[in-house]
Amino acid sequence: MRIFSTFKISSSSVGHNLFSRLSLRRSHAPFPEPSMATTTEESLRRDFAAKQSAVEAQGNAIRALKAATATKPEIDAAIEALNQLKIEKAAVERELLSVISGGSGDGSVSREAFRQAVLNTLERRLFYIPSFKIYRGVAGLYDFGPPGCAVKSNVLAFWRQVREFIGLPKFINYGTVTRIQNFGIVTKGMQNIWQLYSNAEYPVGYWSNAKHSLTLLDNAKQRYWSNAKHPVMLPDECKTSYNIVGLRVKHPGKTSTLLISPQCKTLVLQYLGNAAGTSPVAYPDYMQDPGGISGTQSKLKLRKCHFVLEENMLEVDCPCVTPEVVLKASGHVDKFTDLMVKDEKTGTCYRADHLLKDFCNEKLQKDLTISAEKAAEFRHVLAVLDDLSAEELGAKIKEYGITAPDTKNPLSDPYPFNLMFQTSIGPSGLLPGYMRPETAQGIFVNFKDLYYYNGNKLPFAAAQIGQAFRNEISPRQGLLRVREFTLAEIEHFVDPEDKSHPKYSEVANLEFLMFPREEQMSGQSAKIICLGEAVSKGIVNNETLGYFIGRVYLFLTRLGINRKRLRFRQHLANEMAHYAADCWDAEIESTYGWIECVGIADRSAYDLRAHTDKSGVPLVAAEKFSEPREVEKLVIAPVKKELGLAFKGNQKNVVEALEAMSEQEALEMKAALESKGEVEFQVCTLGKNVCIKKNMVSISKEKKKEHQRVFTPSVIEPSFGIGRIIYCLYEHSFYTRPSKAGDEQLNVFRFPPLVAPIKCTVFPLVQNQQYEEVAKEISKSLTVAGISHKIDITGTSIGKRYARTDELGVPFAITVDSTSSVTIRERDSKDQIRVNVDEAATVVKAVTDGLKSWEDIWSSYPHHSSESADD
Repeated sequence: MRIFSTFKISSSSVGHNLFSRLSLRRSHAPFPEPSMATTTEESLRRDFAAKQSAVEAQGNAIRALKAATATKPEIDAAIEALNQLKIEKAAVERELLSVISGGSGDGSVSREAFRQAVLNTLERRLFYIPSFKIYRGVAGLYDFGPPGCAVKSNVLAFWRQVREFIGLPKFINYGTVTRIQNFGIVTKGMQNIWQLYSNAEYPVGYWSNAKHSLTLLDNAKQRYWSNAKHPVMLPDECKTSYNIVGLRVKHPGKTSTLLISPQCKTLVLQYLGNAAGTSPVAYPDYMQDPGGISGTQSKLKLRKCHFVLEENMLEVDCPCVTPEVVLKASGHVDKFTDLMVKDEKTGTCYRADHLLKDFCNEKLQKDLTISAEKAAEFRHVLAVLDDLSAEELGAKIKEYGITAPDTKNPLSDPYPFNLMFQTSIGPSGLLPGYMRPETAQGIFVNFKDLYYYNGNKLPFAAAQIGQAFRNEISPRQGLLRVREFTLAEIEHFVDPEDKSHPKYSEVANLEFLMFPREEQMSGQSAKIICLGEAVSKGIVNNETLGYFIGRVYLFLTRLGINRKRLRFRQHLANEMAHYAADCWDAEIESTYGWIECVGIADRSAYDLRAHTDKSGVPLVAAEKFSEPREVEKLVIAPVKKELGLAFKGNQKNVVEALEAMSEQEALEMKAALESKGEVEFQVCTLGKNVCIKKNMVSISKEKKKEHQRVFTPSVIEPSFGIGRIIYCLYEHSFYTRPSKAGDEQLNVFRFPPLVAPIKCTVFPLVQNQQYEEVAKEISKSLTVAGISHKIDITGTSIGKRYARTDELGVPFAITVDSTSSVTIRERDSKDQIRVNVDEAATVVKAVTDGLKSWEDIWSSYPHHSSESADD
């Protein structure tokens, strides 16, 4: 991955270009949109400057009146006017301070106060804590507590395979009769039978893995489910054949859904829970989106897994320790740097761009006297900060008189610092290595084997989730800038001549905030654009890149990221490496500003070529032709004897440079040699030009018959910073609401059930033996259903117990107030329904698995109200 400013690889232009792959019911907006705030701030600064000038002018006027011995009424009137101007100035000052600090001017909480409330809650409830806390911690290292681990696990499960389609059989259509082929589910230690239910919850048949057959109940059973939303049709011709629109599949410990299109083209079995000892299998030849019934449109509210299983990716797990030669080939050893400065007296190190950034932000936020023009200058510096060279950064530090924050001592000139943790492999210390700064290199070096595993076919994708390490100069901003973090990266290998994607149409109609480079260069704001339009107009380079941008958007919004505070920003030309075709960042707005959380880049064939050159192993793919093709090939044949006589020890460098020429360069050289007999030629590895004569190289075109086309695949790379996504999710999910008494604000995380660390809590209303036994039985049912939950049989008031679980983001609470029925409370609305005891786990399961919404449940069960339950 090449990701975000947290993990920004280089502040220098070379390093940055080389690695920038990523450099509810209620609406709670803690701070205004940045574009609006910027416009408001500019006008307020102008108003404040005008009021300041008016106050000074009026003060001078009063002094002049007194010097001229004006009458008392005249002086009093002038003083009254001055007081009025001061009142107006103070009002503008308050409004300006509110805008600068992130408040909206209407008393809403500032960015800093909101952030602190979130961080305090996260640490107090053990979502995360500083590592080695009893030893005063280590900057940039954090431990995840139980709820933090659960959230992270849920996010990664959704990224990898949560709610996956675990087997999509192929069908042969025989008129009204459809037969299943190639479908199976592996179960261990459990019945090998799946009982089928219609949407009305009544059984209609059984699926047997052992017999690999579907057996439907006799027609007499139709009366039980004839009123289903999607009635099942049982053909008389064959009891194991059918034409079904919708089925429900139940199994001990889990529930699944069969969904069959009216055209009977495909069948989907959706896995909806974990049963002990059960392992779902997804066949490589699976299909998706049956006959026009999409996962998002289905009344059953099916959710697709997002990446690994959805795209049939090949998941790998590679070592964290990487030999130096690998990272030398990728460029990390030489270019994986940030610019650093030192306190010239104490030697304390600081990240240079951070000092400049902090200076500009402090001026913008605390110095109300700076002009609108100066404020615009500081904002411009912040905008181009990542593109400044070492010399430019040093010049700005000197221009603004920036010194060491702690001692105010002068600073050294900026110089590059490599961010990788260095180590040695083996006891001899002869094999240098590094802790990997990203997971992608493990995929690239395994391309040859993965390509073979995939049947020597393109396109295919490989994925890896794992830890990465970066020795940040000055880690800060909590989970946003750390020294060890989790990455989830995808390398999608495609034919460079065909970057279409078969599923592109599924995301082409999505509309969301996009920030193309043209809008950035012209000073405009991000705007809502249809993804299909962006691809067709060439704003997004190709369909595969567009497809993954769409998938990233769906992934983030389904996790709970506010779509209004999510945008996709295109890299500027000076941000991209010379080999990259196009790069976009998914940026999420937080109290720290816009944070790059996912990078989606078309990196061309750079990575595979780099490892091919360094290792000598060709990392290539081949397209076999049905018939041999006659092609014209450019042949560059260096004459090594002549080159050796002319360049001696540098012969190898010159030969490699000649062979690496593009076709256009070679043809230009051929023409020059034929007309002049010699030509100046730049050899990058020597850092100089050399004279190539006609007898040193032969350049010609030859016709050859080829049975296949051999090429280096291009790579489309979505790269996810999981820690950053989770932190932004924390902020987007957090809000406060008044307690029942109105004397305090209660914290709430509105996590979607998908990522909530605990899905449900179980409370006896009062300490009562019978109620506690019922609570324990419900707990067992929830465990069997695979629902994470917490049981609380303490005597604390029910309102306080609700408040505690709301602060953990638990979406549902079951309260036992009788032995026959219980109430289920929804966190954000605080609405409650009443259900039978034996239905409680089923209802919670349906909502947490996305089969039903709370609105569906609310309309299907009796409502319950209780004063004691209102926190």
